[in-house]
Amino acid sequence: MKEKHIVLRTIREATRDVFLGPFSLPRGAESIPAGLTVEVEEVDRSKILALTRNADVVAVAPSFPMRLIAPFEDKATAKPAAGEIAWGIQSVGADTSPFTGDGVVVAVLDTGIDGSHPAFSGMNIVQEDFTGEGNGDQHGHGTHCAGTIFGRTVDGIRIGVAPGVKKVLIGKVLGAQGGSSEQIVSAIQWAVENGANVISMSLGMDFPGYVEWLKETQGFPSELATSRALEGYRANVQLFERLASLIRAQGAISQAATIMVAAAGNESRRDEDPNFEIAVSPPAVAEGIISVGALGKGNNGFTVATFSNTGANVSGPGVGVLSAKAGGGLSSKSGTSMATPHVTGVAALWAEKIKKTGVLTSWQLTARLISSAITDGLSGLDPFDIGAGLVRAPQE
Repeated sequence: MKEKHIVLRTIREATRDVFLGPFSLPRGAESIPAGLTVEVEEVDRSKILALTRNADVVAVAPSFPMRLIAPFEDKATAKPAAGEIAWGIQSVGADTSPFTGDGVVVAVLDTGIDGSHPAFSGMNIVQEDFTGEGNGDQHGHGTHCAGTIFGRTVDGIRIGVAPGVKKVLIGKVLGAQGGSSEQIVSAIQWAVENGANVISMSLGMDFPGYVEWLKETQGFPSELATSRALEGYRANVQLFERLASLIRAQGAISQAATIMVAAAGNESRRDEDPNFEIAVSPPAVAEGIISVGALGKGNNGFTVATFSNTGANVSGPGVGVLSAKAGGGLSSKSGTSMATPHVTGVAALWAEKIKKTGVLTSWQLTARLISSAITDGLSGLDPFDIGAGLVRAPQE
């Protein structure tokens, strides 16, 4: 039986030696590809192994359903007064940083954007729809995330970590019916080709949804559906890992930098049971993607959000986050979806700093971002919940 598969291929290879920092090429790659293609092919399961043996094939994975990492709506969160700064902006030190993200290109792969919102006034917004629904943001999630990364001041309140960003790439990868790993990988390739320095993704794999799809549309019994879904899950994680490695390798040749930041997920339930902790979900769990957990404000510093998945690389403010609302105005939401844009914005500030002092590379940007994380105010928290800690903007 033939099934839709994503095939990641190299175009041609560059053989010159190049320093990749602490990163390495994917297993089996002996030289650095000058380009990548993402192809979707109908492949018979019996032919997959033979396909992976082709010299130009880096990874093969079934198209897997993706879903929004849905945030929690905050009804009672107090709105700052005009002239004030959203708490997350202050927490990461963006309000005291001399950097604004000027000259850095940021990509947001989400539900789209309300480009007419005042938070994005004067920006060069490049949009690409991967869902077939057309550009725009019918959900509002992408608009909220974008506002936290680079939004301008709205109603006298600063909501954006990196408001100096001028060019943004908005890949609409989630529509009314969700999305797929095929669309995400294609959007990542598009963002890289258009010069993205930082790619932000607040989305995850829909494992239960895929199991149900296999049962309902393919007639698989539960055991077989679960086994096939696990197989696809592993293949997609590997796909994202190899894609990340190749993007870093390409950047080392072209002296361009692209890093990917993704939400850890909101499936934990510490409010019900302290031990009810779920591990980071894909694609954030893939090596080479910076996973982000969520923090809230406590009486004696920061607290881990009850919903935040454990095992993230770093943390960001993710509870009661005020940002742009599709259709105008502001709204408050909570989730690792909200923490991820804070980390993306901080990455943009570090990228600007590195650009002004040297050559921006993926490994250097990753190292600066993660090493900026602090644990002040996080005492007593499980390191596995917070990763390296709360990321901080460069201060000089």
